[in-house]
Amino acid sequence: MKILFKSWRRVAGKAFRIGVGFTFTAIALLHVLGFAPSDVVKRLDYLVYDVRLRAEAQEPEMDPRIVIVDIDEKSLAEVGRWPWSRDVVARLVVELTDRLGAAAVGFDIVFAEPQQSDALQAFDSIVQSKPGLQGELQGLKAEIARQFDRDAQLAKVLAERPVVLGYYLNQDSTALSGALPPAMFKKSQLGTLELDSTSWQGYGGNIPVLQRNADGGYFNPMVDEDGTVRSIPLLAQFNDAYYQSFALGTLRRALGNPQVIPVFPEGVDDDYGAVELIALRSPDVELDIPVERGLLTRVHFRAKGGPNGGGYRYVSASDVLAGVLKPEEIEGRIVLIGTTAPGLLDLRSTPVNPAYPGVEVHANVISGMLDNVFKLRPEYSQGLLFITVLVVGVALSVMMPILSAIWSLLVALGILVASVAINSLLYFQAGVVLPVAVVLLLVLAIFVFDVAYGYLAESRSKKQMVNLFGEYVAPELVTEMALDPKRYSMEGDSRELTVLFSDVRGFTTISESLQPNELREYINEYLTVMSEIIRAHRGTLDKYIGDAIMAFWGAPIADAEHAELATKAAIAMQEEAVRLNAKFLARNWPKLAIGVGVNTGQMRVGDMGSKIRRAYTVMGDAVNLGSRLEGITKTYGVGVIVGPHTKMAVSGMLFQELDAVKVKGKNEPVSIYAPLGERDKLSEITFECVEKWHGMLNAFRAQHWADAKAALCSLEINDVLNPTLRALYESRIDYFQANPPPEDWDGVTQFDTK
Repeated sequence: MKILFKSWRRVAGKAFRIGVGFTFTAIALLHVLGFAPSDVVKRLDYLVYDVRLRAEAQEPEMDPRIVIVDIDEKSLAEVGRWPWSRDVVARLVVELTDRLGAAAVGFDIVFAEPQQSDALQAFDSIVQSKPGLQGELQGLKAEIARQFDRDAQLAKVLAERPVVLGYYLNQDSTALSGALPPAMFKKSQLGTLELDSTSWQGYGGNIPVLQRNADGGYFNPMVDEDGTVRSIPLLAQFNDAYYQSFALGTLRRALGNPQVIPVFPEGVDDDYGAVELIALRSPDVELDIPVERGLLTRVHFRAKGGPNGGGYRYVSASDVLAGVLKPEEIEGRIVLIGTTAPGLLDLRSTPVNPAYPGVEVHANVISGMLDNVFKLRPEYSQGLLFITVLVVGVALSVMMPILSAIWSLLVALGILVASVAINSLLYFQAGVVLPVAVVLLLVLAIFVFDVAYGYLAESRSKKQMVNLFGEYVAPELVTEMALDPKRYSMEGDSRELTVLFSDVRGFTTISESLQPNELREYINEYLTVMSEIIRAHRGTLDKYIGDAIMAFWGAPIADAEHAELATKAAIAMQEEAVRLNAKFLARNWPKLAIGVGVNTGQMRVGDMGSKIRRAYTVMGDAVNLGSRLEGITKTYGVGVIVGPHTKMAVSGMLFQELDAVKVKGKNEPVSIYAPLGERDKLSEITFECVEKWHGMLNAFRAQHWADAKAALCSLEINDVLNPTLRALYESRIDYFQANPPPEDWDGVTQFDTK
């Protein structure tokens, strides 16, 4: 039943993790479809996009086809504060077009108000001071107004030259000022076709006299949610007509004003709205400009911007007016007139520079159209992103719960790296802009949740391990088990293990000679140091039985060296007993002596007991034999006795065979051994004594009593032959000499007590 419950819990845990992964995937898909947009995801996509733009703008190549005439600080100092007189502006236009041969001149400036005539104001002042002359001078006023109409004079200059005036659109239907240039086309001209474009409610234009005599284009950029300019609409709607942008208008003017044709994707419905590209067509021009939804084109920033940015040549307007430029510096080029003077506030926040000259934004757009270099988010991007999110989300949701921690990390990193690599390859090689943030965040969300869930599950498993085994196993072993808790349980199992029993000799006498508090200290200190030795040798502490200790090796953590570890622990316990005895004697407490029995064999290990109380323990004949071995240590005068399987499993230690015995409850005789220590640490004398002892034992079993006694007498009392063992075999030899055993005697000693 427990196995079924644990299996069900594991399945339920995996199902829960898969369900959470599917939930993350569903949220990501809703974002992709626009039902649950996330500013965090958008801003992360902006960040990725901006990093790439900055990387491309690090080593700019100056575009020789565009020159920026800058109304800079120098121009304001030499010509005067802005706005300049229209005759100065007219002189600037004439200089650029007539003498220097510019292909087109675009003003990133709005002439929103008419210029007041200084001559007319002076005339009115004179007339007012001489009322008697008003009638005679009234006709002269009209002539002065005509002669000094700077707006009309500038309009005449504009009408005869390739000039584009900029203006702006707004969303205030009551804010209508100045005049608009002619529209590119009206909505009615599209028939049933819909055009997905930005729509505006108002405008701030140039004064009519100027706008009627020049081309025009709005210079509104698209400002994203973070206040950064990344794109510009090439066409925009106002009322029932569509107008061109400043960059598009200036380029068209330089190319001879080719026709603007919106090209729709083939095979789509009329009301789909998306335009595939803006085509410029004339007998000499055939230029296709791909656009995104909203008729947007992304600004391909060539440099960090400004006069020293390296993307475009900046020329001070004062130098143009002073006539210091040569025709070869301007001829055939597109000239954009703008300002970088901080006081005139035409600086934009862009991905490459938070204070980027607005006029250079338009220069970048023109360069992109001329070079046919565009970064474009295609129409299919939403569908492709939907499929990518679906596949990645489902795959990760299913894979993460069944993968190990390291494989989960490798798979997550692999998908992240692959997503970024493919996305970057499409961007740099094909100019395709695809959102990647939602995929990255989805992978991170599923991975982080899986790691967190695994951590909590591991913590729970560790806690369960501590609860299950903390009383038996050393803390470091519990930690080791917690690394892979699925391998360990308290379910019953049969395997080869080694068991150890230890007991205090004469404990009844000890308990009678000590006060209760002293006895508590005596036994607690003894049990503590012995338990620490067992744990230090990776043993599992089973139980205390009064003054006795039961421990075993090889479970719950399997260990091929369980017999050797148990034997070394038994020897260490005897050594510690000697030190502890000296300490107890110094306190006038009774002598401490212990016996330890160690046996290896097949045992049943697991959670055993009753409904009232259970314990993780071992059972079986091999366990019983280990207990019997401990009980007969006193008979042979040794501290440790091990069984035959233990002796065979420990290769690096020297053993002394003590006897062949039949313990109570066992019909088969077993040889018993006393461990003397690690072979490489023992003296040659010890090896010689053991060899003599085993010779004596062979003579004894062959019933050569005289030889056996002679061999026994030749051995001195030492680590191999203790007084108890010597007396035991002397008495046996003397007895069998006087009372010879039967012919089928096998030399086995029978023990009828525990």
